[in-house]
Amino acid sequence: MVLWDPTGLSKEKLVLPLNYFFIIQHFDGEHSLAEIGALYLKRFGEFLVPSKMDQLVSDLNEKLFLEGQRTEDARRLAREAYRQSPLRRASFAGRGYEADGAKLKKQIDGFFASKEGPDFKLSEHAGKQIKGLVAPTYDLKQAGPIYAWAYKELHDAEQPDLFVIIGTASAGLDYVFAVTDKDFETPLGVVFADQPILSQLKAKLPIFFEDDLCHQAEQAIEFQLPFLQEVVGSKKPFTIVPILSSFSAASLGDPTVRQSVDQFLTGLREVLTQSGRAYCVIAAGELAHLGMRYGDKAPPTDFSFHRCMQFDLEMLKPVEERQSEEFANYIRKEQDQRRISGFSPIYSLLRLIEAESGQVLRYDRGITDQFNSTVTYASMAFF
Repeated sequence: MVLWDPTGLSKEKLVLPLNYFFIIQHFDGEHSLAEIGALYLKRFGEFLVPSKMDQLVSDLNEKLFLEGQRTEDARRLAREAYRQSPLRRASFAGRGYEADGAKLKKQIDGFFASKEGPDFKLSEHAGKQIKGLVAPTYDLKQAGPIYAWAYKELHDAEQPDLFVIIGTASAGLDYVFAVTDKDFETPLGVVFADQPILSQLKAKLPIFFEDDLCHQAEQAIEFQLPFLQEVVGSKKPFTIVPILSSFSAASLGDPTVRQSVDQFLTGLREVLTQSGRAYCVIAAGELAHLGMRYGDKAPPTDFSFHRCMQFDLEMLKPVEERQSEEFANYIRKEQDQRRISGFSPIYSLLRLIEAESGQVLRYDRGITDQFNSTVTYASMAFF
């Protein structure tokens, strides 16, 4: 078992045997070390040597895997460094996509031209004002052609110069949304954040800027930017409003969460409307997560994947129809058994746009490990 920190605060990895994984599951602030030792004895039939427990705690603390003063100090310093930086650096260049600008341009063009891509046939919506897109956040090297289906619609449409990008915060948030006012660096140059919009939003809703550090380690927004730079930036300047989100369909039943979500989306929509500018909302998120990597007891089979695909496409029907609450209700009814990680950005998109049509363009999956664990994703466009 390998532990790593999805927030990026810790750069370390810690390899643990399965019996130690049992131990750390009880590092929840509710069990004493003595109680954990008793549970270990009951589970494995042997005593847990205190020195081994002490060493484990020390290792976890050293690597910033435990909440406490050391981790809080590291988080504070990281937040200060991020806020003092002139821009948000490209964190995934060379990993999720090409780090060299010329190679990245060629890579992006290849996604459009590939047999899985949209080719260069003119869209049926060509010339219409585009209101929104749904795109994956999966590794571009695998999912690039699916991104291309969404951005081909943008290529052929009447393009705004303002893009509100809402991505999944995979590591979670203290608040339901996290906005940053940083410009974003990519191998193709700098993408500028829309400071007038962001200044108004910060004045209205300052609490949602508190979690801005999470942008540093999240890929959802970064993976959209090379496409925007190639499709829009090659024609005219554009700006972005970068937002990460983290709430589930079930959590909307909590009045506190519902109030926070409504407060932010209502406030953001007011700021966008008052600006008088056309804008496009991009929801960056994935759909289902299947397999042992995500908590299932067995790997997915071809049959279970095809059932999942049927459920995914059925779930996206209310999204096509711009029915945000019906989308949430569908996931609640199935108790989110398929772990729809892109719910919050897609739901937010539906609350922010006024569109006459929505369409699923392409659907696919990625295999994440040797046990066939699977992530599904889709591209969509709204006009």
